[in-house]
Amino acid sequence: MRIYLIVIISAISLAPVFGQQADTTTLSFKEAVNVAIKNNNTLAKENNEMIFNQVQKASSIASLAPSVEGNASVRRTDGNSFNQQEGRVINGKVDYVYGSIDAEITVFNGFNKINSMRQANKLVDFQAYRVKRTREDVIQQVASQYLQCLLDRELRDIDKANLKTQQEKLHQIEEQVKAGSVAEVDQYNQAYQVKSAELAVLRSTNTLNNDKVQLALLLQRAPELPFVLQEPDWKLNEDSNLNIDELYQVALDNRADLRSAESMERASYLGYKASQGNYYPSIAAFYSYGSAYNYVYPSEAIPDPANRTFEQQFTQDNTQSVYGFSMNIPIFRGLQTRSNVVRSKIDYENAELDAKNTQLQVKSDVLLAYQNLNDALNAYLVSQSQLEAAEVSFELESERNRLGISDLVQYTQANQDYNKAQNDAAQARYTLMFQNLLLDYALGTLTFESIP
Repeated sequence: MRIYLIVIISAISLAPVFGQQADTTTLSFKEAVNVAIKNNNTLAKENNEMIFNQVQKASSIASLAPSVEGNASVRRTDGNSFNQQEGRVINGKVDYVYGSIDAEITVFNGFNKINSMRQANKLVDFQAYRVKRTREDVIQQVASQYLQCLLDRELRDIDKANLKTQQEKLHQIEEQVKAGSVAEVDQYNQAYQVKSAELAVLRSTNTLNNDKVQLALLLQRAPELPFVLQEPDWKLNEDSNLNIDELYQVALDNRADLRSAESMERASYLGYKASQGNYYPSIAAFYSYGSAYNYVYPSEAIPDPANRTFEQQFTQDNTQSVYGFSMNIPIFRGLQTRSNVVRSKIDYENAELDAKNTQLQVKSDVLLAYQNLNDALNAYLVSQSQLEAAEVSFELESERNRLGISDLVQYTQANQDYNKAQNDAAQARYTLMFQNLLLDYALGTLTFESIP
């Protein structure tokens, strides 16, 4: 009965595990990229910054319009005060109600607001390009990890196939030992090869599992949820007839980080010009319309005050309009304006240096991607030839060993060469796939829509 209870409890505890394995989903490369774009923290933060910059842009445009505000106040004076209705100073309690609408518009302030508005426009462009490049970063990172997981899976499958071959060979040698046709030492040597193959399978499986955890982190997906990767139907680009000068121009026209750096350079220049505007006098036009009402409480000094109704005072007698111009001339502000101008000038010069450096970085990225693509293509072609030769050699050596013409050492060497050629070919194929994608990334033409 205890055994039955243990079996039942074990089955219940393992049920969620089997259920979770049954829920294993297949994840294509496009689906992985789409999930990463939706969930990536860095991209989400850049999008939030974009919203803020757009609000700043709207605010800078609105700042060119007049500023309008309403004012209202209610107070009571108990004591001496001047009463307009009485035309004299009175002593007593008086209630006051006042309201006005005030408007002011800047006529001239050294083009500070105009340059600030233009700076805000450029900062929106700057952030838009940052968002675009961050999307490309996400696609590149997911592609790198996704293809790495596919390579890990293929290397594991190669190791599994090699293990099966070694096990079959061990079984063959065991039969030959029983028949007395080969020495027993060959059986021990082959048993060592089987254990080595088992260890290779364990290691390649562990590498695959670890890299899938890293991919799940990029996708912001719970690492304990299992998933199976789908092999992308990509055609390998074996065309190496690319013109490096044309690639340079494509990158200079499309790289979002270069456009972003140039936008920041222009925005910093406009910020510098805006700060210089604080050296000049500022002129503003203003207009104010308001009215007031007061009520004098009867007292011994004023037993019968001449109070009129709220409508008579607030809308007729006590209305007033005030309008005119004001000028503010900066004379001395503790060198604060000069400090701000120097700071903004340094920001502009730094942004200019960043833009020039980014342009050099773009060209370097393109050249590296171009050279690596050519190297990957050559390595792929060589690895294919190497694999074909190693496969033929292994097949012939297997037949020679079966016929007793060659010994186990020669067979083992041929098998190791064939296994290494398979690994090299797999790595070369995935490297070529990734280098094609890296070239698009270096050119700034990598988008979700362009993914095959």
